[in-house]
Amino acid sequence: MDLLDAIILAIIEGITEYLPVSSTGHMIIASSFMDIASEPFTKLFTIVIQLGAILAVVVLYWKRFFQSLDFYFKLLVAFIPAVILGLLLNDVIDDLLESPLTVAISLIIGGFILLKVDDWFASNEIEDKENPTAHTEISYATALKIGFFQCLAMIPGTSRSGASIVGGMTQKLNRKTAAEFSFFLAVPTMFGATAKKLYDYYQAGFELNSDQINYLILGNVIAFVVSLIAIKSFIDYLSKKGFKIFGYYRIVLGVALFVIHYFIYSLTTI
Repeated sequence: MDLLDAIILAIIEGITEYLPVSSTGHMIIASSFMDIASEPFTKLFTIVIQLGAILAVVVLYWKRFFQSLDFYFKLLVAFIPAVILGLLLNDVIDDLLESPLTVAISLIIGGFILLKVDDWFASNEIEDKENPTAHTEISYATALKIGFFQCLAMIPGTSRSGASIVGGMTQKLNRKTAAEFSFFLAVPTMFGATAKKLYDYYQAGFELNSDQINYLILGNVIAFVVSLIAIKSFIDYLSKKGFKIFGYYRIVLGVALFVIHYFIYSLTTI
């Protein structure tokens, strides 16, 4: 990985982390095309720079992080499923992180779901207009269920934000509330994933050199700035327009990736 690779991946992370299009999937695609996907540092980089994106949430919603202990307990409850399954499936997840084909299939399946999700949960938005507080309360049971939905994102291409937002909507939250809770849940989830990835990296005998440390710092700064813009734009668009455009985007990208994968595979077997 060189400096340009790091900048490109950081911009992709900042744009896609909070959109229901899979930031990990996009970085796997990009790193595969840049021929750096299998490098241990690339895998570390794609996880660690998510911290920058997380800080964007903390800055934009800083008042929410000081409202009550109940808020933190609910985030903890929602975070627990990812901790357990993440530890159990760590090796499987690492293998999937090298598979553009897995990303393609996940993008397509998730795309079709997003095309229908606005219709499935239209009543959430209708009732919310009549009673603005009807679908904004998050119980501990709801938080836990959203946490299980988030675990679907361990499959690259699924989208952590997409899975947790849809999970919230199944619990009768409106789009805006479900999206914001998904953003908040990203904070402990990504901190945990980063700590685990750094631990595994050093346990495997790797060390960070000065260039790599600089790439991580730069990547986090870029991801932070880009995420600030992306979060504001996404919440505004989602509240007004819904998920369909993201569904179409996922399907087109997934099909294109699927075709490219098999075209390259056919060339290598000639």
